[in-house]
Amino acid sequence: MSSVLYDAQGPRAKQRNILYTVLFVLGAAAVVWWVYDGLAEKQQLDWIKWKPFFTSSQPWETYIWPGLQNTLEAAFFALLIALPLGALFGIGRLSDHRWVRVPAGFVVELFRAVPVLILMITANAVYAEYTTIDTEMRPLYAVVTGLVLYNFSVLAEIVRAGIETLPKGQAEAAKALGMRKSQIMLSVLLPQAVTAMLPAIVSQLVVIVKDTALGGAMMTFPELLASVRPMSANYGANTIACFTIIALIYLALNFALTTCANRLERWLRRKKKGKGTAPGGAPETVGTPSLVVDDGHAV
Repeated sequence: MSSVLYDAQGPRAKQRNILYTVLFVLGAAAVVWWVYDGLAEKQQLDWIKWKPFFTSSQPWETYIWPGLQNTLEAAFFALLIALPLGALFGIGRLSDHRWVRVPAGFVVELFRAVPVLILMITANAVYAEYTTIDTEMRPLYAVVTGLVLYNFSVLAEIVRAGIETLPKGQAEAAKALGMRKSQIMLSVLLPQAVTAMLPAIVSQLVVIVKDTALGGAMMTFPELLASVRPMSANYGANTIACFTIIALIYLALNFALTTCANRLERWLRRKKKGKGTAPGGAPETVGTPSLVVDDGHAV
């Protein structure tokens, strides 16, 4: 049966697709077997390599939990600082004043173009040369600084794009009510753009959590991934087991963040729809786009 998008497959095409599928499955099975055989030959799948994670709390208390705490601490402070900065510079890029819009755009584009690892290394060198920050705390400061400088520029673009996706009628209706530009941005546009921006913001939060590993690789920051080396050395070179456990922790952490964000987004959308109904429950029938202001009423 044909459709607008494609023509129905003939007998030869079906045979080729079946052949390609079989070849792909066989190739994938061969790769899996090759990996399994290599790990088994190196004794990385022996129970003794995995046993410490299931029979003792020592690796969790000594290595994994402290590393996870440092990862969450760095990600929390980075997001706490980067989010308001991103909102500020994102709004600045939409300013009608050239002396605000141009510098904001320059700063955002500058830090978006520099790799986050270079920002971390530079921050670490600056702190070592010009500050009296303790040596043990310096990697944390450097990691947070690098994450903030890079991610606030990305978040600024997310904020700018989220605001620009809103219908022009929202700002026009607010102007008709006599609201100032700052009131329109803070009370009308920004609250409505939050729902649209939320998935991208959460995606960037996941990036922040993962990028903390760069500090452990280059600046001895004792984050979660950096715990693999001492843990593997202490438990008989069980590198594969250590990396697998750490990877599962990252998966669980990022899955939890994404799940919470999805629920928050659905709640915001339901709340937004609820504001679009009349007090009696019937939907509004107004010819112009409704304007939602910060007191929760529609105009």
